[in-house]
Amino acid sequence: MIKFEKLIVKIADIGNWIAAASIVFIMLLTTLDVFLRIFRISITGCYELVGLCSTLAISFSLGYTSLQKGHISVDFLVQHLPRRAKRAIKFINACVAFTLFAVLSWQSFLYAAQLRAAGEVSPTLQIHTYPFVFGVTLGSLLLCLALVVEAMRTVRGADTE
Repeated sequence: MIKFEKLIVKIADIGNWIAAASIVFIMLLTTLDVFLRIFRISITGCYELVGLCSTLAISFSLGYTSLQKGHISVDFLVQHLPRRAKRAIKFINACVAFTLFAVLSWQSFLYAAQLRAAGEVSPTLQIHTYPFVFGVTLGSLLLCLALVVEAMRTVRGADTE
C-alpha cells in the first residue's frame, strides 16, 4: 500500500506542475495583453484562453492540494471529539468526497465525449474544447485517488491531526 501511496503522490505532484504551468501561462498572457493595449493592440481570444487554462489549473491542482491538506476545513466541532471519532469522520468525509468526485469524473468524461463527437470548438479561436473537459476528468480522477490514499492513511492511523 505504501508503494501505491507514493505513486499517487508522484502523480499528484506532476498534476500540480501542470496546474502551475497553466497559471504561469495565464499570468504571462494577461500581462502581455495588458502591455499591448498601451499600443492599442489586444490578443485575440485572450479571455477564452484564460478560461480554458483555468480549468486545467483548478482541476490538476485538486489532488496535490488534498494530499497536502491545503483545503479549507472547519473543524471547531470535530476538534473536541475523541481521536477515534475524528478518524471515523475523516474516513466518512473521504468516502463521500470520493463518491462525489467519481461521479464528477464520469459525467465530465461523458460530456467531453459528447463535445468531441459534436466537434465543439471555442467561439473566437475555434479551439476544440473537449481536451480541457478531459483535463477536468483527469484532475477529478486524481483527486479520487488522493482521497483513497487519505482514507487508507486514516484507517492505518497514519493521518496527522
